[in-house]
Amino acid sequence: MAENLEIRRQEFTQQLQLMTGRSEEDCRREVDLAVQRLFYWGAYCDKYGGTIQETTLYGVTAKIHEPMGVIGIACPEEYPLLGFVSLFAPAVVRGNAMIVVPSQKHPLSALDFYQVFDTSDLPGGVVNILTGDRDHITKYLVEHQDIQAMWYFGSAEGSKFVEWTAAENLKRTWVDYGIARDWMDPQQGQGEEFLYHATQAKNIWLPMGDIFAN
Repeated sequence: MAENLEIRRQEFTQQLQLMTGRSEEDCRREVDLAVQRLFYWGAYCDKYGGTIQETTLYGVTAKIHEPMGVIGIACPEEYPLLGFVSLFAPAVVRGNAMIVVPSQKHPLSALDFYQVFDTSDLPGGVVNILTGDRDHITKYLVEHQDIQAMWYFGSAEGSKFVEWTAAENLKRTWVDYGIARDWMDPQQGQGEEFLYHATQAKNIWLPMGDIFAN
């Protein structure tokens, strides 16, 4: 997927420049970072599956990181391509399906990414892109009983609504409370935090050794 995006680097750069009015250098840097981020997350396809932990009893505990299932993702307005890639990629590598609401002002970068998906052998139905009013769509995603988690990067009011509404169906949430995130910064745009929200932990106790009974 990263290689297919890199092939179309100039095309996505020009599109970002026309949509956002930013400089060509700034848009090219966003595309380059999106490619780097896809390579970064691709390395996690066979990692973060779980750990073995010691216990105070006989044996060990296997901690398994399982996919959340279906995740609703409301992307930020800033950096329409990089924000989109930074959020869908960690969810995909851990085996989730998702409904993604791209940047409301500049959704074309995300929509054109469908062509990258098609040439990257991504199974159909894994990433589903829904454009429109972000908060309006988020309302229905967070109320949907068959969506297991909701990620929302928008306003403080929207974040509050997501957490309040998700309490009714016990949906897991990840919101930004209206605090802007620098998607260009690797410390904020990638890392274990994303994997944590893309998985749920299952702990299995594996007894072993000699157990003496009275």
